[in-house]
Amino acid sequence: MVSTGQPGDPALVLVAHGTRSARGVEMIAALADAVAVELGVAVSSAPNTGLRTAFVDVLGPSPSEVLRDLDGPAVVVPAFLASGYHVYQDVPREVAESGHCAVAVTEAMGPDPALTRIMAVRLRAAGWQAGDAVVFAAAGSSDSRARQDVRRAAGMLAEQLGAPVKIAYVATGAPRVPEVVAALRESGAERVFIASYLLAHGLFHQRLHDAGADGVAEPIGVHPGVVRLIVDRYRSAARGLVGAR
Repeated sequence: MVSTGQPGDPALVLVAHGTRSARGVEMIAALADAVAVELGVAVSSAPNTGLRTAFVDVLGPSPSEVLRDLDGPAVVVPAFLASGYHVYQDVPREVAESGHCAVAVTEAMGPDPALTRIMAVRLRAAGWQAGDAVVFAAAGSSDSRARQDVRRAAGMLAEQLGAPVKIAYVATGAPRVPEVVAALRESGAERVFIASYLLAHGLFHQRLHDAGADGVAEPIGVHPGVVRLIVDRYRSAARGLVGAR
């Protein structure tokens, strides 16, 4: 099993969106640290170390820059909750531009039952109780495949809670979160809570606090379930790379 961080194991390149939020940057760093501990590898900006982080927007280094630093095989894990433009376009383009010939790219993180369970925990911690209305808040995307992923994730949360949830978007797409919160109140909901389908703190999550809900769940963030999900994605892809060599 590829899991011990032994010499020759593929490097893990954790790819995130990037944010100007200091808390968001800290969260990605903490997530990388937790994954590295689980795998028994190092997190570093130096070439050929076990785990590197890269960003497709706002921050650097880019995935292509990181991959060009790596001599051996690498597994790219997109830390995205839905497979939209960044996963289908940016990541493959960055891999191609790197010229690296031994790269495996995993599926995005979501939707996944592990994320659903975390969202339910976060929602209850924010004060949600059975009978309260739920808004499933996602960043949004112009990519129909990402919207389908959001619908799947929302359905999984509804099943987990045993309660209906209404999908709303923070940045791209309609309906927007404040509109759905207002509509639920107009329909008679006494309390409305927002389930945050966001990975980290940042501008998008801050907007949720201005949407008029009674409570807002924390982002999915660093959680043992997220760490295990990333590690499982890595190990599966790494076995394939090692077997092909």
